[in-house]
Amino acid sequence: MGTQPDSSGINVLIAAHRAAEDAGGRLRLAGVRDSVRHVLELVGVDTLVPCRATVEEALAG
Repeated sequence: MGTQPDSSGINVLIAAHRAAEDAGGRLRLAGVRDSVRHVLELVGVDTLVPCRATVEEALAG
């Protein structure tokens, strides 16, 4: 995604989240730009796909 995710990017994240869950996995994001994180929070995607500051934090849950 660029500086601001659009609806297509958000839909891709939701689809990836569902695919990961269906496969018994999980999707987490790391190092997300503040502007992107803000949009994800506004639309509620951050409740499905948590955003963490580092890869280590994302892997920890």
